[in-house]
Amino acid sequence: MNRNVWVTLFSLLYFFALVGCKNEAAPTENDRFDSGTLYISCDESFKPVLDAEVQVYHNDYPKANIIVTYKPEADCLRDFLVDSVRMIIATRGPSAREKALIADSLKLMVQSQTVAYDAIAVIVHPDAPDSMFTIEEIRSLLSGKSNKNLIPVLDGVKATSTVRFMLDSVLRGQQLGANVTAAQSSVDVINYVARTKAAVGFIGVGWIGNTDDTAQLSYLKKVKLARLESTDSSGGYVWPVQYLIYTKTYPLIRDLVYVLKERESRLARNFANFLQAQRGQLIFRRAYLFPAIIPSYARDARLE
Repeated sequence: MNRNVWVTLFSLLYFFALVGCKNEAAPTENDRFDSGTLYISCDESFKPVLDAEVQVYHNDYPKANIIVTYKPEADCLRDFLVDSVRMIIATRGPSAREKALIADSLKLMVQSQTVAYDAIAVIVHPDAPDSMFTIEEIRSLLSGKSNKNLIPVLDGVKATSTVRFMLDSVLRGQQLGANVTAAQSSVDVINYVARTKAAVGFIGVGWIGNTDDTAQLSYLKKVKLARLESTDSSGGYVWPVQYLIYTKTYPLIRDLVYVLKERESRLARNFANFLQAQRGQLIFRRAYLFPAIIPSYARDARLE
């Protein structure tokens, strides 16, 4: 091989080496904390509040493109192993087994944080004769053992966070009764209850607790919030309001948790920081969930 051929080969190798170094060193839009595209899988129960969080975040970071897919919680949890999904919003973080699977399959360590507390609201038809329930009555109703002619309505009969909560925290080993009706979404639960006098629906309070939201006000004209027996010794019946979520006096309370899967501090980490910071926490408060990070205080007051 003559000298000219060697020079040509060396020049080509040098050129490709430079191009490769340049591509590796120059960050793409997806590599930045304030721009690029972030895919999130979110439990459908939290759609109203997460929509609000994303809207405000987009105002602050217009180059960021956050794409949220709302689905049943079990489908969100399966996305632990989907590499393109960098954040999951659900009612629990990953188990030890799930963490090990993620580390083995994706070579990623996950981080999770409870950022708010949610309540499951019980709704009834405006003309329903029953609008106060004990937890034992709710348990009997969901298991099909109630002697009342009522129809429990959930946002599905499997896979959703509401169903899992009822199975784990209310039924405690019992199965859902054959009387349970499955709606396709939280809005479908509201619509079913609105047209069925005997129905008792279960949805996240973020869908119906914000009286400053015009959509939720329209829902409250179609259904009525039921009261549940207080967890304290007062013997009273309470609504899922923020103070009673804070004091855990309302009996059906669950966490709102983000799970972060990102190798470096980029867009997903920045959005997670936003959810924990004051602005993100105040959005949870405005949505009538209870923020888990910022300090909260309760003071006695007397009305004249």
